[in-house]
Amino acid sequence: MSRKERLVMKYLCKVCPKKRTCLVSPAEIASALSKKFVLSVAELDQIMSQLSDENYIDFVVSESKMGYYYCVTLKKKGISFEQDCKRQKKTFGLLLLRSLFLATVSFIFGLVLKTIFKG
Repeated sequence: MSRKERLVMKYLCKVCPKKRTCLVSPAEIASALSKKFVLSVAELDQIMSQLSDENYIDFVVSESKMGYYYCVTLKKKGISFEQDCKRQKKTFGLLLLRSLFLATVSFIFGLVLKTIFKG
């Protein structure tokens, strides 16, 4: 999943209630992500269809007098998206700490062996 897809998915998780359909315009999504990226409607359509293909959301494009909208419903995988992101960050942090600990222990063990066999 690309960074843009993750940001769009985070926005949709924040806006859409669980198991309910919400109406979101591409302009709302683009303005919410405008601090990090500039998204065109075509690029946003591609991201939405990619998220739908990956089984995160169901969406239908709807046109009305007021403009172009997405009718979005989060699927089970989409609802658990934020928890999965937190779990991945936690796992990565623990992996990093374990690696640092093992590197430190290895270094100290090397120093001890060096002093034992030097004298």
